[in-house]
Amino acid sequence: MSRKNSDNENISNSQNEENALWSIVGYLLSGLIIWGGIGWGLDRWLGTTYFVLAGMLLGAGASIYLVWLRFGRD
Repeated sequence: MSRKNSDNENISNSQNEENALWSIVGYLLSGLIIWGGIGWGLDRWLGTTYFVLAGMLLGAGASIYLVWLRFGRD
């Protein structure tokens, strides 16, 4: 009986780790897409070429910070 509970805990832990991994990927992609899109829109509106880069850098930095806040401070 103890072995069966141990197997269930291992499966549950691996699912939690997989869910955390997908959450991290989601944070990173959404930050790049949202802030990069805002930068692209500003570039189109103002006729410049550097806001998309600034937006993507801001999005990447903010995403990494959010991942650290959620998963890294244990």
